[in-house]
Amino acid sequence: MTTSYENEIVVVTGASTGIGRETARSLAAKGYRVLVGVRRSSDGETIRTANIEPVILDITEPEHVESLAERIACDPDARPLRALVNNAGISLNAPVETLPLDEWRRVFEVNLFGQISVTQALLPLLHRSGGRIVNISSIGGRMAMATYGAYAGTKFALEAASDALRRELEPHGVQVVVVEPGAVHSAMGERGAQTAWRLADAMSAEHRIRYGALVDAVVCQSVKHTRAGMPAGEAGRFVADVVTTPRPRARYTLGRDAAVVGFLVRVLPDRVLDRMFARSLRRFEAA
Repeated sequence: MTTSYENEIVVVTGASTGIGRETARSLAAKGYRVLVGVRRSSDGETIRTANIEPVILDITEPEHVESLAERIACDPDARPLRALVNNAGISLNAPVETLPLDEWRRVFEVNLFGQISVTQALLPLLHRSGGRIVNISSIGGRMAMATYGAYAGTKFALEAASDALRRELEPHGVQVVVVEPGAVHSAMGERGAQTAWRLADAMSAEHRIRYGALVDAVVCQSVKHTRAGMPAGEAGRFVADVVTTPRPRARYTLGRDAAVVGFLVRVLPDRVLDRMFARSLRRFEAA
C-alpha cells in the first residue's frame, strides 16, 4: 500500500542480519526508501527490494560515511532524510585483565566512534528535515556483567552521548531516542560467542586458571539466552515503530528481560546485584 512515507529516506546501519535487517524490512513495508548499510555486496543483494537500497558501509571508514551522506544529499528525487537508525555494532566479551588494548580500541571504534561519525555526517540533513536519530544501545548500557566491561563500556558511553545529543538537538527540532534490547535471537549473538572463545583461547595459562570457568559460564549463559531471545523480526518491528511514532519516549527497553534488568538496576544496591548475577552463572559453570 502506498503511504506518505514513500517520499522520505531512512538509513539503517548494520543491516546485514538481525535487528538491522528486520528493521529495514519493516520500514520498507511502511513505504520508506530505506538505505541499508552492509559491509559486503552479497549481503546487500539478499535484502534488496523495491524500497530497500543497500549501500556499502563500514562505519569506521570515513570515505564510506562520506559517500552515504553524499548519496542522500544528491538523491535524484530530492527525498528528505526522515531518520537514522544507528544499529551497527559488534559483540565482544572477555575479562578486563585479559582483553588486549587493541580489542578495546576496536570495539569502541565500531560501537561508539563509528556511531558518532555517521551521526555527525548526517545531522545537517536531519536538521533540514526535522528528523530523528534512533540509537540501538543495549541493556548492557545500564549494567555491566562480568566479562562485558569493554562491550558495556561502549554502550554506557553511547547512552551518555545520546543523552547529551538529545538535549542539544531538541531545541532545533531533531529527536534522539535510545532503544535498549535484551536478548534477541540473531547472528550477532552467535558471532559474539565465537569471538569470546577465540579470546579465551588466547589467554595465558595464569589467566585461564583465574578466569577460564567464568568465561565458559558466561558464554554458555549468553548462547542459551540468545537462542531463547526475542525473534529478530519482532525486534525489528518494534524499532520501526519507534522510528515512526509521533511522540517517542527518550528511551525504550526491548524485551521482557531488558525491562526486568532495567528495573532491578534502578531499585537494588550494587552488592545485591553482584550476588544475583554471580548466582545466575553457577548453573552454567559445569556446562
